[in-house]
Amino acid sequence: MKSQLTARDVEIVETTTPYKGYFRIDRYLLRHRLFQGGWSSTMMREVFERGHAATALLYDPDLDAVVLIEQFRIGAYVTTSTLWHGKDFSPWLIECVAGIIEEGETPEDVIRREAVEEADCRITDILPIHRYMVSPGGTTETVMLFCARVDASKAGGVHGLTAEHENIRVLVVPVAEAIAWLDQGKFVNAMAIIAMQWMKLNHARVREQWLRTEKKV
Repeated sequence: MKSQLTARDVEIVETTTPYKGYFRIDRYLLRHRLFQGGWSSTMMREVFERGHAATALLYDPDLDAVVLIEQFRIGAYVTTSTLWHGKDFSPWLIECVAGIIEEGETPEDVIRREAVEEADCRITDILPIHRYMVSPGGTTETVMLFCARVDASKAGGVHGLTAEHENIRVLVVPVAEAIAWLDQGKFVNAMAIIAMQWMKLNHARVREQWLRTEKKV
C-alpha cells in the first residue's frame, strides 16, 4: 500500500552544513504531517551525504559463474569490536563491483567503468535489478543494482586504483557455490546479498536468455 503522504507534507525550517569534507553532513530542522492529522513538533535530523551509487553482479552465462570482488572496508573493521561478530569476522568483504555516480554519468556508465577498474572485465549486456535506499534513517544514498554479462574466462588477479588506495582481489565463483555462500551467511553487505538473492531466484531464466542471444557491446 502506497503512503498518502508525500514530500509536500514536510516543512523544512532550516538547513545547515556542520561538516563538509570527502563526505558531507547536513543538519535539518523540520516538521511533518502526522498520520492522525496535524503536524509534528519541530525536530532536528542530520543526514550523511555520500552520493548515489551503481553496482553490478557480473555474470558469465557460458561459465555459469559470477565475478565478485574482495576488499578492505573501514566500516566493517570498526564493527569487529561489537558483540554480534565472532572472532573470525573479517573486514575484507566479498562484494559486487560498484561506484559513485559522478556528475554527467548514468548508472550504466558507472558499472561499465567500475567493472574494468575493479575486475578487468568488460560488460556486454545489462539487466536492471532494483533501486534501493541504503539506510534512509541517516543517509540519502541510493543504489542502482544491475546484473551485467561479462566474459570471466580470464578474470582474476588484484586490481583497483592506487590513487584511491584500492587493493581489490577478483573472485570467479560458480553460481551454485555463490548461492551456497549466500545461504551460509558469507555475504554481509546489502549490495551482494540483494544481488545474490536475485540471482538465486532468476538464475535459470537469465542464463537461458543470455545463452541464446548475441553479446552486445
